[in-house]
Amino acid sequence: MASRSPTPAAPAAPEAPAPRSSRSDARQEQLIEIAVRLFARKGYEGTSLRDIADEAKITKAALYYHFPNKEALYERIVLESMQSLVDSVRTAMAAGSTPIERVRIFMLASADFLDRSRNSWIAGSNAFWSGSEAAIRDATVHLRDEYEKLLRTGIRDAIAKGQFRQVEPAMAGRMLLSMLNHISRWHSPGGRLTTRQVIDMYLDMAFDGLKAPVARQG
Repeated sequence: MASRSPTPAAPAAPEAPAPRSSRSDARQEQLIEIAVRLFARKGYEGTSLRDIADEAKITKAALYYHFPNKEALYERIVLESMQSLVDSVRTAMAAGSTPIERVRIFMLASADFLDRSRNSWIAGSNAFWSGSEAAIRDATVHLRDEYEKLLRTGIRDAIAKGQFRQVEPAMAGRMLLSMLNHISRWHSPGGRLTTRQVIDMYLDMAFDGLKAPVARQG
């Protein structure tokens, strides 16, 4: 019996192009990543839209398609970073069983966020210190206040439980936050200590003090 010729395989259907919205979202994420890096390195005032467009290898007109101006791009970066920080710290603190433990968790979770998103942290910090774009700073004030309130509440609760001595919670909060705000200016990610390890040491010194114990007289 004659052998039957194999049926030719049907040609593969051409791969459908990615939806326009997906391509647009991917491009926006690329632009945000570039902008965060430049804002962290050069500051808001020192970064131009031309810098961002050149880094992305697109025209300024193409950049305007995604973001109408530098302020809109910066605000998007700062708001998303601050919201992510607040959410991650609040979630981490929920695992603390005592007020003093929640204060430590607040600081360590913030240190972990700094390690994950160092450029976003620096860009967000610059939003409060540059003073050039009040609208951007105002848009993030409520998130900053929400973040700091988590820490102050932990400090107040620790005072009420007798775990901290009677101090001004707002002042204690500023002291602890200054540890976080300045570490990104000197700490090297590839150094001997991680950000978390540095903050852990800071907290031991802050909670226990630097005084050596008084020797007991025999």
